[in-house]
Amino acid sequence: MLRALRLAIPRGVRTHATHVDAAGSERWSRAAVRDIYQTPLLDLVFRAATVHRQNHDPAKIQLCTLMNIKTGGCSEDCSYCSQSSRYDTPTQASKLVDIEPVLEAARRAKENGSTRFCMGAAWRDLNGRKRSFERILEMVRQVRAMDMEVCTTLGMLSPEQAKALKQAGCTAINHNLDTSREFYPQVITTRTYDDRLSTIAAVRDAGINVCTGGILGLGEEDEDRIGLIWEVGNFQDHPESFPVNALVPIPGTPMENNPPVPHNTLLRTISTARIVMPSTIIRLAAGRQTLNEAEQAMCFMAGANAIFTGEQMLTTPCSPWDEDKAMMSRWGLTGMRSFERDVENEGPRVQDTVQANQHETV
Repeated sequence: MLRALRLAIPRGVRTHATHVDAAGSERWSRAAVRDIYQTPLLDLVFRAATVHRQNHDPAKIQLCTLMNIKTGGCSEDCSYCSQSSRYDTPTQASKLVDIEPVLEAARRAKENGSTRFCMGAAWRDLNGRKRSFERILEMVRQVRAMDMEVCTTLGMLSPEQAKALKQAGCTAINHNLDTSREFYPQVITTRTYDDRLSTIAAVRDAGINVCTGGILGLGEEDEDRIGLIWEVGNFQDHPESFPVNALVPIPGTPMENNPPVPHNTLLRTISTARIVMPSTIIRLAAGRQTLNEAEQAMCFMAGANAIFTGEQMLTTPCSPWDEDKAMMSRWGLTGMRSFERDVENEGPRVQDTVQANQHETV
């Protein structure tokens, strides 16, 4: 099995023993994750690139498009978010959109090469929103009927709500932990870390792919980035995808004056996450438009293999499809097909791809 292949460790890199539990998932100590994160950067990227090629086709990038289906008016106090009703920001609150505009956006995304369509609603949870939830379930059903992967981010979910989304055809649910458990209370006070973990557990138990990651640039330290990766990397099953966001400071939020995330910090986080979670899709998410092409290519080399592309990401800018497709062409990258990777498939598709290429060149 390719996942079991061992990689060469560069000289001078300390290692800590890990162990594999009964389910076959590797468990990392926090000290081991810290040692990985603190590896000299070029050695770290080399090691991550090696792991990436053992578990993924390095020429494939998943193209995702994210639509805000309900904007603003959220009662949460997430310090980075322009959609919180607690802050005076340029974002105007609106009601849940109708089904047809969502389907039109999904069709346009598919025509432009996106194979995963994500829908986000700004609210704390779905309690008391029965009609809205029914509308969302219908959105999920119809987008899935287009042969697209469907992801939703809807705040906290109960086990019953997660099961309903599964039955409707929801492929994945995004629910970010954002940062380490220790730093989290300095970012959000209206929802606990364990609240977030409970929603993630409900998603996993419903049989839906888990998408959970973090945001860099919240004022956290390296130890908080290490803590986030350690937390997620020790889930019973690694998440299907791990988004890495760089804060886009929004005027009116408490973090409007936070400094930009250095590229080396972003690269170090992606590399560490790739080593700790070999089979997970790592999503280069918010803030990507601030990176130049060479910086993005370094992230892809280190293990990032999904991007958000299209007109907008919720309330922040996004790189357009045409620009992304041109960039990918220059670097020899192609888009994944819908459902190309199955979270239950422990083996990667690299061998299949190699065999197909051999047939094409014979």
